[in-house]
Amino acid sequence: MMANRKNGYRGTGILLTALREPGRMMGFEPGEWDLLLRVARHTRLLGRLAVIVDEAGEMEQLPASVRDHFKAARVFVTHYQRTARWEINRILAALEGDDVPLVLLKGGAYILAGLPPSRGRLLSDVDLLVPRELLDSFEQTLLAHGWESVKLEEYDQRYYRTWMHELPPLSHPERGLEVDIHHTISPLTSRLNPDPEKLFRDSISLADKRLRVLQPVDMVLHSAVHLFHDGEFINGLRDLVDLADLFQHFGKHADFWEKLVGRARSQGLLRPLFYALRYTKRLLAAELPDSVVAAAGEGAPSGPILRLMDNLIEAVMIPEHPDFPRRRRAAAQWLLYVRSHWLRMPPGMLLQHLARKKIMRWRQRKTIARTSAQGSR
Repeated sequence: MMANRKNGYRGTGILLTALREPGRMMGFEPGEWDLLLRVARHTRLLGRLAVIVDEAGEMEQLPASVRDHFKAARVFVTHYQRTARWEINRILAALEGDDVPLVLLKGGAYILAGLPPSRGRLLSDVDLLVPRELLDSFEQTLLAHGWESVKLEEYDQRYYRTWMHELPPLSHPERGLEVDIHHTISPLTSRLNPDPEKLFRDSISLADKRLRVLQPVDMVLHSAVHLFHDGEFINGLRDLVDLADLFQHFGKHADFWEKLVGRARSQGLLRPLFYALRYTKRLLAAELPDSVVAAAGEGAPSGPILRLMDNLIEAVMIPEHPDFPRRRRAAAQWLLYVRSHWLRMPPGMLLQHLARKKIMRWRQRKTIARTSAQGSR
């Protein structure tokens, strides 16, 4: 601990310390509080820390400046969650009684179902799962009620509609919250190929019967697939915290663990489950049954690949010091991004896609540079 204090948590493990051992926060010095608040805000976990402190009844024991940051974070989270609830309400209103099975995913599901990951959780979009045969009519309904496509490039439209597991994102200009409409939980060209019909069949109704959420084991598996195969680790630690919450909450039910492994095996998702168990335990000290960890080990990669993944995941999950960015982290993010596309596409398609995206980024930079030059005249 003293070594970490002297080097300013350049690693930085201060947020992991606060998440694993919340009581340690009460002994933090002013400089440590400053770093924790900055790192937690960057990782979208400031609201979560505020909830932890609130639930422990220690909010009033904090320095006034820290208390103000936490209270502001709670207000911010409340606003975003209310916005998500309203977006879902508007979607239901647009359907006007049409019989479309809507399964909420990720943040929206946690909030509407009142699950532990919703505590202090921010979300920037609403994710829905809709049967593939209803995608076109559902999308047209939203477009007719004012939602607009976020991805306007012809290539992006074709990419989503031909190869991906979701439509191009939609957003209503009056509200701005993105709506992502999925028809399964992994890209059509992915090496993972879970059966979406099973997801719909076993989903669970909410109080509002027009809405459903995935059953517990599918909710966990989708979270694991999203984190360890989509390749975007911008909110990686937050998503890992979600998984730890789900394990703790659903794991209280006697049959959950057996059903989880069985479902992962039948849906071909043992690899993402293995990673979810491994890294929630290693980084967040999640308490998991040894038998389940061993069973999920069937999905483990070879030794060299696993050692590489350990290094990459640690590099992207342990937040960096805002004042001391690490090249290792940037390199790890790039490698995981390439890995996700390798898992998502056949080699020929992957090369074509990456080349296309590189050309598009080059054109965008050139356009921005030209606009800036014209504006400075």
